[in-house]
Amino acid sequence: MPPDSQRSHQRNDAYGSGEPFVRLAQPDDEDVLGRLDRATWSTLHAVSPRPRQPYTPFFSENSEPGDHLVAVAGDGLVVGYVKLARPTPLASNAHVRQIQGLAVADEARGMGVGRLLIRAAVAEARSRGALRLSLRVLGHNTPARRLYESEGFVVEGIQPREFLLDGEFVDDVLMGREL
Repeated sequence: MPPDSQRSHQRNDAYGSGEPFVRLAQPDDEDVLGRLDRATWSTLHAVSPRPRQPYTPFFSENSEPGDHLVAVAGDGLVVGYVKLARPTPLASNAHVRQIQGLAVADEARGMGVGRLLIRAAVAEARSRGALRLSLRVLGHNTPARRLYESEGFVVEGIQPREFLLDGEFVDDVLMGREL
């Protein structure tokens, strides 16, 4: 089996010896996060083409380890991440943070990892002085929209038919919440 299709994580009955927790990403998380990102790629949430080799680095100048929170299972394996960053470099919206990506390993879905990551992103945004948290989600991603709504996000705008994915037009939905 090629390395990219190997799982960087496996689920056991109880996430190892404890509940999953969230921490800031570290530079040495790059490989596992890249594999997770590629393994979870889907037009349900991605507008860019499927990643192909040679893969670009997960971390970059515009996407550093400190911009990511990772969910770690009790056995120490990374099972998800959320990217939290400023939407622009402008001083006029420095009070806003934006969720710019969220992924949960297939084996960890339905176990509360996405909710854990969203709550950690809210707490981290507050700790960084943010007053608002925003995100964009594809209109057809009903599970994600329900999760965000259950965590206090509301629809603040819709760009109809913004993307053409798998032959279908898909809305881009802007959601946000006050902190």
